[in-house]
Amino acid sequence: MEQPYAIEMVDIVKRFPGIVANDHITLQLRKGEIHALLGENGAGKSTLMSVLFGLYQPEEGEIRKDGKKVTIKDPGDANALGIGMVHQHFKLVECFSVLDNIILGVEPCKAGFLRKEEARAKVMALSEKYNLQIDPDALIEDITVGMQQRTEILKMLYRDNEILIFDEPTAVLTPQEISELMHIMKNLAAEGKSILFISHKLAEIMEVADRCTVLRKGKYIGTVDTASTTVEELSAMMVGRNVNFHVEKQEKTPGEAILSVENLTVASKVHKNDAVRNVSFSVRAGEIVCIAGIDGNGQTELVYALTGLENARSGQIKLKGQDITHAPIRKRNTSGMSHIPEDRHKHGLVLDYSLEDNLVLQRYFEPEFTDRFGFLRRKNIRSYAERLIGQYDVRSGKGATTIARSMSGGNQQKAIIAREIDKDPDLLVAVQPTRGLDVGAIEYIHRQLVAQRDAGKAVLLVSLELDEVMDVPDRILVMYEGEIVGQFDPKTVTQEELGLYMSGAKREKVENA
Repeated sequence: MEQPYAIEMVDIVKRFPGIVANDHITLQLRKGEIHALLGENGAGKSTLMSVLFGLYQPEEGEIRKDGKKVTIKDPGDANALGIGMVHQHFKLVECFSVLDNIILGVEPCKAGFLRKEEARAKVMALSEKYNLQIDPDALIEDITVGMQQRTEILKMLYRDNEILIFDEPTAVLTPQEISELMHIMKNLAAEGKSILFISHKLAEIMEVADRCTVLRKGKYIGTVDTASTTVEELSAMMVGRNVNFHVEKQEKTPGEAILSVENLTVASKVHKNDAVRNVSFSVRAGEIVCIAGIDGNGQTELVYALTGLENARSGQIKLKGQDITHAPIRKRNTSGMSHIPEDRHKHGLVLDYSLEDNLVLQRYFEPEFTDRFGFLRRKNIRSYAERLIGQYDVRSGKGATTIARSMSGGNQQKAIIAREIDKDPDLLVAVQPTRGLDVGAIEYIHRQLVAQRDAGKAVLLVSLELDEVMDVPDRILVMYEGEIVGQFDPKTVTQEELGLYMSGAKREKVENA
């Protein structure tokens, strides 16, 4: 007799106003397998997993566990059935510690008293076993997004779940952390756990998944064995066309410096040492400079200082020769700087605002959008938003009036990129711009970055994706422990050489990069 599926989602339909997110989708997860779920931004992947985890209720279809029909009304029901989920957008309490977030809702108690030491011992044992190093006492608001990802994974492992859902788990991890996570996932599957793995990264799917189910625009396209398919076939199934994986750009001679950073030092919120230490570099007109490095080596604090989110301790920042070291954020924006932030929810969007209001967040005061009496020109805002939505293929159920929170992560990212590039900046600071995007969208964003460079703009790219680091920029600067330790030409450097500098195994003194 054939063994029943660990999880079977049969003919699932989930609708939202103006959109059918899941249109009669069937997904079958075998015991002990890693099953990838692939699709474009807005294809319905996260919605389908949210149905399985009890965050949404389907209008049609049923869920079976081990061959028996189950009803999952909320995440409590899911956990009771042994289903755990690491969400694409973390479900963490920012003012709580890492440990408190991991045990939240399942705190060990005896006689009404919290036994936190018992929980700490279990968490640290899991951390050691799966090589997910964390500081249990650090506050979530003070740690990197990569560390927050580890916290989410440990939260799921702490609950001893048998069905593990990873929703874009590698989107915020470094190459080394991704490799470790792939190893962890294989070990978990070998232990008998069943894993659903949502990803846009085809190479990861080919490496770790046994089978892959592809969705497109809410519909089921097919399920294939990864051993008998190719990256090109998967990408064509996903976006309905062939995708160019190589960034094409012409040779270009950079012009004058648009951004000049001299001896910049930025304090750390997490430890006593400075996060950025005496850094100097420039980005010239008509070039893309990439800051590469393992997450947590000062890139975030550097960008915060450049964009005005944090104050610099010392040093100088110049934009087109104008000192903006202590300038407010609006002044930097109106002086020609655009910023695609690392955390789209914290610094990119007002989630409860409409899409159209988010698209004019930094420009609403301009005469095009506000009249001389201070009233918003709603008609102009709507037509402006609709132009960007069409131009950047931002998919949303209700168009310009869609609430940002209800959009998929990839389409939220596209909206931010549309807003920042359309400001026609002299300097574009792009931090992880393709995080959580599908291959078709990544191809499009990379073309946009190159177009900015070809138009004579300066682009500062901060990326953890080695393929992106090697393919997109004209120059690579490696940061390690708050300092620039290497400067490279992407045409001549190897990934292995970059890895040595990123890990601190090699370093050189770089002045005025």
